[in-house]
Amino acid sequence: MTLWRLEWLRLVRTKRWIALLGVYLFFGLVGPFGARYLEQIVSFSGGDIAADFPEPVPADGLAQYVSNAVQIGTLVAVIVAAGSLAFDAVPEMGVFLRTRVTSVRTILVPRFVVISAALIFSFLVGTAAAWYETWVLIGTPDTAGVLAGAAYGAVFLCFVVALVAAVASAAPSVLNTVLISLVILLAMPLVGIVDAIGQWLPTHLAGALASLPGGETSIADYYGAAALTVAATVVLFEAAVRIAAKREL
Repeated sequence: MTLWRLEWLRLVRTKRWIALLGVYLFFGLVGPFGARYLEQIVSFSGGDIAADFPEPVPADGLAQYVSNAVQIGTLVAVIVAAGSLAFDAVPEMGVFLRTRVTSVRTILVPRFVVISAALIFSFLVGTAAAWYETWVLIGTPDTAGVLAGAAYGAVFLCFVVALVAAVASAAPSVLNTVLISLVILLAMPLVGIVDAIGQWLPTHLAGALASLPGGETSIADYYGAAALTVAATVVLFEAAVRIAAKREL
């Protein structure tokens, strides 16, 4: 059995794919519904409190999806990725795998690719669901904006997996990998408060799907962040390989 097939079976048989797909699909269906009926939901939950919201536009459906998917979806993605990439956290597994390959890269590449592919697929399924439901309930979002936003979101998710891989190569446990990765990801938006910095950060891409369909930003506004994110993804993965190769079990 190859390491590629092993990782695929690990993803399928442990039901991790359900966690990934379920989160994004859920918010893809709920997001546009919430945008369409927000006023009614607030009115019902608030008793006699009067609620007056502007009429929803198609971009609101995607924005609602992104606001939830980026937070909860990224959390689940980090947990699932850490469970796969922190193989040295279980010494017996680390020894078993390392003694059967000539390079740590041989272990990391299948895990990185399979998790990234599953994560991107789940994100795109959720995006398609949000796109369709927005079209049904509110109106037709800008097609080019949705496609570009989805592509930028996929680039961001690859960065997330590479970050987890780099942290996992040095962290002593899966829990530490999750916590350190989340702290780094949470710190980025804080640094990004300064617009001159924020527009270059990977987290800038996470909100592209929320902004592009409504015309708030243009596709070109994300070129710099996309280029830097791709470069950071490559650097982080290579760092993961080098650090893991030097790690003592």
